Amino acid sequence: MCATCHGQDGNSRAAVTPSLAGQPRIFLENQLITIREGIRVIPAKSGQLDGITDREVIALSKYFSGQTLIPVASQRDEGLFRRGEHLSREMLCGTCHVSDFKGRDQMPRLAGQRENYLLHSMRQFKNNQATGRDTIMAASLYGIADQDLIAIAHYLSQLK
Repeated sequence: MCATCHGQDGNSRAAVTPSLAGQPRIFLENQLITIREGIRVIPAKSGQLDGITDREVIALSKYFSGQTLIPVASQRDEGLFRRGEHLSREMLCGTCHVSDFKGRDQMPRLAGQRENYLLHSMRQFKNNQATGRDTIMAASLYGIADQDLIAIAHYLSQLK
């Protein structure tokens, strides 16, 4: 069920679909449970997790967290990269997402994630459209210019 969108090995091939490979196990478990319980609504996932057991959630999370993330190859824009790096430090993103942005426990890995997905996700948080997800992100991104979100997404996607 997950492989159709997220890839058999957890490396997504769709622009706004996140890669699950290498994400922290606890983060994946939390996401699967909030989706299954209808707390986090993703129309494309509607009904797909109905009836999935906690044991299956744990197994899926363990599998995908153990896969190796293969970042999408993209051209690095040095100016955009530096701007994103500066903004991520200024905004203290590493406080929660860890300084290398590889995530831990319930914090998602951002390093090497799909650029389009990162931008899409940050826009959802900024516009308060990330139902069932961390509300601190909505506050953190409130008032941030779209060009800055683009720079941050570019920077994070280029990290390994």
